[in-house]
Amino acid sequence: MRLSIVHTWDGQPVDHTEHVHWRLVLEPEHLRVKVDAQRFGDPPPDHPPGSTPRLWEHEVVELFIQGSDGRYLELEMGPGGHYLCLLLEGVRRVAASDLPVDYEVSDGRWPGRWSGTARVSRALLPPPPYRINCAAIRGTGASRRYLMWAPAPGPAPDFHRLDAFQPVALPEVPEGPEEG
Repeated sequence: MRLSIVHTWDGQPVDHTEHVHWRLVLEPEHLRVKVDAQRFGDPPPDHPPGSTPRLWEHEVVELFIQGSDGRYLELEMGPGGHYLCLLLEGVRRVAASDLPVDYEVSDGRWPGRWSGTARVSRALLPPPPYRINCAAIRGTGASRRYLMWAPAPGPAPDFHRLDAFQPVALPEVPEGPEEG
């Protein structure tokens, strides 16, 4: 499944250079998530690469996957090798944090972009059918920008608006060589 974030959180279109491209595939043991995004050069977290608390306060892309039981997984990935994976039971109610993720980051195909690939154990996913949304946060101070795949207009950006999540069928592939 391929998705692109092309709007701000409230539905305003963004320049093509800001688009964030996602690819999601269910493998036999993992959900593989690939992302391609513009590198803004925001200050990185004061934390070594790996699982990083409060990553949403930095340059980050986020994927939310809600299951049929109402639980949802939040996967955050940053351009410096930082990530955060949470399982939530109800809006913003963290049931599990610091979940393990196999995460790699590299320069993107084009100058000024970065690519990240994460593998999350299928055992961490809530039960299907799935509803998802994706987001991107970048910039600092008054220049801070909030983008969403399925916009959720309101008084302020809110990525935990479950009513904005969209139903999806994640494609499954057998174990074998990774596709590009």
